[in-house]
Amino acid sequence: MDTTQLSGRELALQLASNELSSGNFYQTLARRVGLRTVSQDPEHSDTLRDYLTEEIVPHLSKLGFDSQVIENPKSDHPPLLISQRIEDPTLSTLLLYGHGDVTDGQEDQWSDGIAPWELTFVDGRVYGRGTADNKGQHSINLAALEAVIKVREGQLGYNVKILFEMSEEIGSPGLEETCKTYKEALKSDLFLASDGPRIRHDMPTLFLGSRGVVQLKLALNTGNGGRHSGNWGGIITNPAVVLCNALSTLLSSEGKILVDFLKAPAMPDEVAQLVRNLPVGGGDNDPAINPAWGENQLTDGERLYGANTLEILGLSAGRTDKPVGAIPASAEAILQLRFVKGTDWQAVEKNLRQHLNAHGFEGIQIQFMGGYAATRLEPSHPWVSFVAQSAENSLGQAVHILPNLGGTIPNHCFSDVLNLPTVWLPHSYASCNQHAPDEHLLETIIEQGLKIAAGILWDLGEPKEQAFKQTTTTTHRTATKAE
Repeated sequence: MDTTQLSGRELALQLASNELSSGNFYQTLARRVGLRTVSQDPEHSDTLRDYLTEEIVPHLSKLGFDSQVIENPKSDHPPLLISQRIEDPTLSTLLLYGHGDVTDGQEDQWSDGIAPWELTFVDGRVYGRGTADNKGQHSINLAALEAVIKVREGQLGYNVKILFEMSEEIGSPGLEETCKTYKEALKSDLFLASDGPRIRHDMPTLFLGSRGVVQLKLALNTGNGGRHSGNWGGIITNPAVVLCNALSTLLSSEGKILVDFLKAPAMPDEVAQLVRNLPVGGGDNDPAINPAWGENQLTDGERLYGANTLEILGLSAGRTDKPVGAIPASAEAILQLRFVKGTDWQAVEKNLRQHLNAHGFEGIQIQFMGGYAATRLEPSHPWVSFVAQSAENSLGQAVHILPNLGGTIPNHCFSDVLNLPTVWLPHSYASCNQHAPDEHLLETIIEQGLKIAAGILWDLGEPKEQAFKQTTTTTHRTATKAE
C-alpha cells in the first residue's frame, strides 16, 4: 500500500492495523497470555511481579517511559506500576490504566484443542486467558500508542502516564490507597482506559463509569448443630427456613427489589435517553432475557444500565449432593447489590440490619464483604464528545455511549480520588467468556480497537487540542467542586 499520500493521522491508523497483518501484535499477546498471572493464587506472586518488571517495563522503556514499581500498601498483595512519559510539564497529561492479572485458568474445562495459556485462533476468535480481560485490551492501547509515537517521530504533543495493577480480579486491593499516596505522581488532565465489554460485538462503545457494588453475607447459626429431622423437626428452628423467609422480604419471586433503601434513585433524563433503546442480548452465546424479571416496567437497557439489582450469588444449608435426614446447623446466603450513582451504598449494611430486626430476624448476622462506589461522568462533558467524535472519524460509523457499565470496575479511584474525567473504551464484548472457559477476543474488535485508540491518541497531539484539554480539565474540576 502506498502510504505517501496518507495524512499523519491516517498513517498512524495504518501502522496500528499493520501490527495485526505483520503478526507482531499476536506475538506480543501470546507472550503475555503465557504468563500465568493468576491473582487469586499466591503461588503465582512472582509471575505477577514479573509481568510488570519483565514484560511491561521494557516495552514502555522503548517508548520513552520512566517506570517505578510500587509495593502494594496492602500487605501480601502484588505490586503496582506507575510509568510516565513527560515531554513538557506545561503540556496536558493523559492517564492510561490496565491490569495484568487474570482469573484461574480452569484448564480442564476449555473446548477441545484450546488451552488457556496460549493463543488459539478459531473462526475469527482469539482464545486465551486474559485476551479479553485485560491483557488483550491494554495491549491494543499500547500498540496504538507506539504507532502514534513513530509517526510523530517521538513527539506526541502531550504527556502520558500509565498505572498498572495486578490485583483487579480480587477487588483491586491497594489501588485506591496507591492513588491517594501517589496523587501528585499520577496528576493528569484526562483519563482513558479499556476494560469491560461493548454493548454488542458490532457496536463500538464508550462508557463513562460503572455501577457500584456491595457484597454481603447473611448467616444464621442456631447453635443446635445438625439434628435428626424426625426426632426434632417441628420443635427447633430450621435456619434455612428463617433465611429464606428473610430473603423474601428483600426480593419478590420475579427478582424485584422490595425495599426502598436498595432501589435506584430516579434516572436522569440524559441517562434514560442513552440507555432506553439500547439492544441487549440476542447474540449466539447470550443468555435468554426474561422480560418479566426485576424492574420490568423499564426497558432492557434501563434495567441493565440505569437500575439497581440485588442478586443471590450463593445459598447454602445442609447438603444437596448427599442429603441426610437432619435439620441443618446453619444457613447462609451471599448477596450482591449492583447500584447506580446516587445510591446511599455506605448505609446499606445499617439499613439492612434495621430492616431485618423490624421483621423479626434479629438472629441473622450480616457481614460486609466489600464494595465500590458507583461513578458516572456527565454525558455532556466535552471529553466524552471529543473521544466519541475521534472514534467515529476513525471507523466511519457511530459510536454508542453508555453512561455507566452494568458491571463494576475501580473507576472511583480515578474519578473520585484523582478527580479526573473518565472515559472507557472497551475492546471486548459481553459474550467473550471472561472469567470462564474459552475466554476470547474477536479479531474484528481488535482491528477496530487499534484504529480507534490510535485515532484518539493522535488527535490529542494536534496543536488545537491543547486548549481543548485545558478546557475539559477546568470544566470537570469546577463541576466536581459544585457537587
